[in-house]
Amino acid sequence: MNWKEYYQSRTVSADEAVKVVKSGDRVVLAHACGEPQVITEALVDRADELENVEIVHMVAMGKARYCQKEYASSFRHNSLFVGSTSREAVNEGRADYTPVFFHEIPGLFRDGVLPVDVAMVTTTPPDKHGFVSLGISVDYTKQAVFSAKTVIAEVNPNMPRTGGDSVVHVTDIDYFVPVEVPLIELAPPKITEVERAIGNHVASLIRDGDCLQLGIGAIPDAVLSFLKDKKDLGIHSEMISDGVMHLVEEGVITCRRKTFRPGKIVITFAMGTRKFYEWLDGNPMVEFYTVDFTNDPFVIAQNDNMVSINSAIAVDLMGQVAADMLGTRQFSGVGGQVDFVRGAARSKGGRSIIAMPATAAKGKVSRIVAALDRGQAVTTSRNDVDYVVTEYGIAHLKGKTIRQRAEALLNIAAPQFRDQIWQEFKEIYGI
Repeated sequence: MNWKEYYQSRTVSADEAVKVVKSGDRVVLAHACGEPQVITEALVDRADELENVEIVHMVAMGKARYCQKEYASSFRHNSLFVGSTSREAVNEGRADYTPVFFHEIPGLFRDGVLPVDVAMVTTTPPDKHGFVSLGISVDYTKQAVFSAKTVIAEVNPNMPRTGGDSVVHVTDIDYFVPVEVPLIELAPPKITEVERAIGNHVASLIRDGDCLQLGIGAIPDAVLSFLKDKKDLGIHSEMISDGVMHLVEEGVITCRRKTFRPGKIVITFAMGTRKFYEWLDGNPMVEFYTVDFTNDPFVIAQNDNMVSINSAIAVDLMGQVAADMLGTRQFSGVGGQVDFVRGAARSKGGRSIIAMPATAAKGKVSRIVAALDRGQAVTTSRNDVDYVVTEYGIAHLKGKTIRQRAEALLNIAAPQFRDQIWQEFKEIYGI
């Protein structure tokens, strides 16, 4: 049987495909905007027939109906990165959160720590050789395909065919469900004056020829807006969005001076607008690899002048960063922050930056604190932190004593909170 015959014989409807899922199975969904939409909905529609199906993924950009209360006996979500559609279920105990560095997730599947019964992914249609591309979600998704007992692919012509290591052969997949629906999009964020001030400070730490890792949201986009006078920037990041596309088109990002994969943007997943997805399609400059490669700190460190830019919920005066818990409640996940902070630290000329607004709750709460809340987990340790940036300036912590760190961080806290924070710090630590 040639690949075309195999593909045709395994092409079924969404309702037919999800019948392979049994009670008690572990189902892994492709990540973020690469999530399969039609077959996921078809699976939830079977709720009355199923019990205790575990659904595993990082951030969900789709509806995540399986997290709703009425499906609690049918589905239990195991979140590797909590998002807006799964946060309530996790914090109410109807779903679980598994702490893990992003680059270690494929190993959980590969090594049987989290055995995969069914992987549900989105792919392009097959090319003339019988290969499909995982498009904008390669990350842990490719390993899920290889580790799962059964693989269901939602075949969508709107998925861009991406370069690098994004392809699998149709014979690695068990069932194909042809669909034609728009991919999930991520609209560009609104950038306020606070984010602009932070972006300006961060941009001052970036030099011509640097290789950047950027997170997602208003701050990374604000940083990009201040880089238009830079030359020959490179990208090695877990993800990119529309802002990187714009700087490539303007000739700011060329990747020419990269020491690892020169000339190439190296990422593991992407989220953005339809125009951005069209730009990615067949683009030889952008290479997608599995996250155990892109986010391995020792791979990251092969880029000279690596600069990682990430955000946080709070930073205490010792330099401890809380980026995934809001007090005692799980808010997001570790993701790749620590992967890139440590990779940048090993890079020749590397720097890592934690950038955040100085306040939250419309200015009522300081994000720079004397000590993290009781029960709030540390995402990035004080030993790893390099630069912290708010709209009030830059604090360089590497090599600084506890007292020097506290003074530097107080200088970038919102002025109305500085005396209170310093007094609390002295009372807690006797300094």
